[in-house]
Amino acid sequence: MRTRSINRNSGTKPFFRLAVMAFATLLCLSCKEDVFYHQYQLVDLEWGKAKEYYFTYEITDNSIPYRFLIEIRNNNLYPYQNLWLFCSEEQPVGPIRRDTIECLLADEYGKWLGHGFSIYHLSIPVRTDHHFLHRGQYTFSIRHGMRDFVIRGIEEIGLRIEVENR
Repeated sequence: MRTRSINRNSGTKPFFRLAVMAFATLLCLSCKEDVFYHQYQLVDLEWGKAKEYYFTYEITDNSIPYRFLIEIRNNNLYPYQNLWLFCSEEQPVGPIRRDTIECLLADEYGKWLGHGFSIYHLSIPVRTDHHFLHRGQYTFSIRHGMRDFVIRGIEEIGLRIEVENR
């Protein structure tokens, strides 16, 4: 006498796969971000005052607003609560725009504000609702403005430009 095993889950397996695929698709569509430019650069083990990091991007539509974020990845070796940055933007036409930005990396108790465990990631909004005056190639540069000539503990520096949703 032969015995047959009955697979009781055969009818639910395709339904489960379909439900997971639908959920994943919905999740991807709902998390859509309008990222125009996103680039990181590895920072030297010792970041000297003279070292600048450059980010070059092309603006083809200057009629829409953009949002700028500086992204910082630091580790536990960074000795300060804040990080001063000197930023410059070279435009296709006109003078170089310069700005000084203070980035708070930790609260008053020393707890890192970024996300992560041994490397902390923090996005800092720099400009919102920004309209470029001209189309063309732009270069954004970042160097540190701390009192120490050399700083340690910054792993990466990045620039993220998003299309502003209205």
